[in-house]
Amino acid sequence: MQLHRRDFLAATAALALSCHAKGTRREEAPRRLSVLILGGTGFLGPALVEVCRAQGHTVTLFNRGKTRPGLFPELEKLQGDRDPDKGEGIRALAGRKFDVVFDDCGYYPRHVRASAELMAPNIGHYIYVSSISCYARTDIENADESAELARIPDPTVETMGAQYENYGALKALCEQAAEAALPGRVTVIRPGFIVGPGDPTDRFTYWPVRIARGGDVLVPGTATDPIQVIDVRDLAEFMVRCAERKTLGRFNACGPAERLEWGRLLADCNAAAPKPAVLHWASMEELQAFGPLNLPIWVPYTGETKGFHTASNRAAIALGLGFRPIGDTVRDTLQWFTTLPAERQAQLRAGLSADKEREVLLALGRIKA
Repeated sequence: MQLHRRDFLAATAALALSCHAKGTRREEAPRRLSVLILGGTGFLGPALVEVCRAQGHTVTLFNRGKTRPGLFPELEKLQGDRDPDKGEGIRALAGRKFDVVFDDCGYYPRHVRASAELMAPNIGHYIYVSSISCYARTDIENADESAELARIPDPTVETMGAQYENYGALKALCEQAAEAALPGRVTVIRPGFIVGPGDPTDRFTYWPVRIARGGDVLVPGTATDPIQVIDVRDLAEFMVRCAERKTLGRFNACGPAERLEWGRLLADCNAAAPKPAVLHWASMEELQAFGPLNLPIWVPYTGETKGFHTASNRAAIALGLGFRPIGDTVRDTLQWFTTLPAERQAQLRAGLSADKEREVLLALGRIKA
């Protein structure tokens, strides 16, 4: 019994440390791992590389060599394609031994099944990055990992669909493909919106950047609507922690620990701006008159999307998922964006154009011509 008590106290102390703000020193990994990252040069991949290297793990990348091929020149890189039927496919992985594989670029179950089955005899742990979109319903608040998964009529389809309607069900099938190939060796991570420096989508970035530009800003919904995002660096920390402890299971990796209100997030954006912008709130009913508007991250806190930004993250938090303050993510994202080439900064990949925003604000009577 004494041994069990010491183990419990040690685990409790580690959990407390993990929940501190950014800058808290993480406990030393119990042993050095040989790590394979499928992908590794996009958004989450580089964050995983940085955490792994900081912990002394040996990292190998497998990808097509098309996305930022010059990144991490010091790492071993294997080239191929996730589709085993394209070119050399996944042949470069045959016979290679790794303690853990991070799969953050598996979108179709055939691809995930192929890589997992090929490596099954030679790997100890497979960590698959799924999505909170894997669930069948988004109207239920505080749903946990046991919630019903999305399904698709044709499980062999290999297209996301015009509106990405197949995305969630395909992610669920990818989870199942990995678990079938590697029973008892899979961890499934289900993030919500992954945000922070390096985000190529601009879905979150739009808000700190738009508000930093000042003037009159169109904002959907109400200030008390819930929002869930996770900083890419916090997600990477948690995933590497799962690898180090060989934690198995399925985990919603959404943040923060406590409910984040939409108005609070935008207030942090305003606090990071050179001077405050003027926020003009518009209800869902008001915005419906203008048809589909590209106002990212937010979804209506009602009806079929009422539960979307409320997924339960208790299981992940209990195992060490921690979150830096959202204000830090906002400031770091804004600072990163200002380092990009001018032409990239001029073309946000999400959000309203200046002309469309002004058109809507004028029509709603929020500003004068």
